[in-house]
Amino acid sequence: MADEHSFDIVSKVDMQEVLNSVQQATKEISQRFDFKASKSSIEFNKDKAEITVISDDEQKMKSVIDILQSKFAKRGVSLKSLVYGKVEQAAGGTARQVITLQQGIVQEKAKEIVKILKDSKMKVQAEIQKDQVRVRAKKIDDLQTVMTMLRGKDLGIHMEFINYR
Repeated sequence: MADEHSFDIVSKVDMQEVLNSVQQATKEISQRFDFKASKSSIEFNKDKAEITVISDDEQKMKSVIDILQSKFAKRGVSLKSLVYGKVEQAAGGTARQVITLQQGIVQEKAKEIVKILKDSKMKVQAEIQKDQVRVRAKKIDDLQTVMTMLRGKDLGIHMEFINYR
């Protein structure tokens, strides 16, 4: 087993960075002139991994989400890990949207990753372990090639490579 190398493909979001981004975006919204008489707000629920954005209308909500996305980008939170719900009408004539943070790789995407690796005809084994994918190979070079190949593909999810041994 010592001559076999592996790494894990995961999709995790640093909740502290998300919290910091939400706080920065909330502060910017409170200071901006175009949001002075607005009912715009951002609420973060760490337990559910959800962000609720409330604003006067859909146009202002798009502006709030743009601010939030720029803060995420500056703090290194991948925008691919955000799953946007539909815009709903809320009380007082406001609009609300729930953004869910994706933690872990969903089963369909994990199967897609395994299929990509099998179709590549490389000498690697991939196995799904709950919400992550473990990739094993005899050569370290094969693992590095797999990482490069997966970074080049747009699977629509945030991927990190950890436990590289």
